[in-house]
Amino acid sequence: MLSRRLMLAGMLGAAALPAAAAPLAYAIVPEPIGEGLWLVRGADAPIEMANGGAIANITIAATDAGAVLVDCGPSLRYGEALRAVAEKLVGKPVVRVYLTHLHPDHVYGAAAFDPLAVAATPQLVDILKRDGAGFSDGMYRLLGDWMRGTELRIPGTVLASDHETIGGRDFGLIALSGHSAADLAVLDRRTGTLIAGDLVFHDRAPSTPHADLPAWRASLDRLKALPHRATVPGHGPFDPTPAAAIDQTRDWIDWLDRTLRDAVAEGLDMAEAGNLPIPPRFAHVAAARYELERSVSHFYPGLEADLLPRIDTAR
Repeated sequence: MLSRRLMLAGMLGAAALPAAAAPLAYAIVPEPIGEGLWLVRGADAPIEMANGGAIANITIAATDAGAVLVDCGPSLRYGEALRAVAEKLVGKPVVRVYLTHLHPDHVYGAAAFDPLAVAATPQLVDILKRDGAGFSDGMYRLLGDWMRGTELRIPGTVLASDHETIGGRDFGLIALSGHSAADLAVLDRRTGTLIAGDLVFHDRAPSTPHADLPAWRASLDRLKALPHRATVPGHGPFDPTPAAAIDQTRDWIDWLDRTLRDAVAEGLDMAEAGNLPIPPRFAHVAAARYELERSVSHFYPGLEADLLPRIDTAR
């Protein structure tokens, strides 16, 4: 019997693709960023058919035991292609996949790997068990045949330490929150590269569907204080400096918070708030207007409840 998700994939895929279209395929191009370390850049755009949902950055590290990945993309199809590229690059199997947080552009590729190789914090495992399947229908609706065969796979390894040494390469594991309720940053100590997940964005506007801004600020402070030389953001280009991308992310969320609070105080509605001007310093930041509009929908009802007391209960 066909599952609902398989039916969605078939119907949407058939509608989206010409009859003679070639099979969908992801172009995965690793860029060297350090000794035995590569970045696979995601598209600086929303999840859409044109990119197959491949918008998150993925990191590949070579160890004596095999390849280590940080995040694994949006679908089974992506995970399979990523695994083939990583294993060819390193010359050995993928032995570890770290998941940084719950968002589907980072985790659904786990379906292509041995569950025991896939690792996450206890908090993230609990969240994925509770909420992960709920993202699946939405991804099938957005991406159709790109998602064919994809089912959420719960990580088989629960991280219980603040570091792992794999094949002679040491990875610091920093459990935080703010972008989501359970975020993981990974520090490759061999190169001093901080792989920050979506706690850090670079020249791409931060997304906020599960954000807690005070917790996010505290996590950025923690990350900035770590001894590191360069930063891999969850989205956007590699930052060869320790702090530029971290500072830009902090600047955006501080501006966003102030702007939306002021908009509520001025009596603007959500449509007006989403059309507010974006400062010139963010003019080059990809998806800025798109993420401002999304953030209005994420934060505005709560801000209105906090900042605009009901007149029938005010004293």
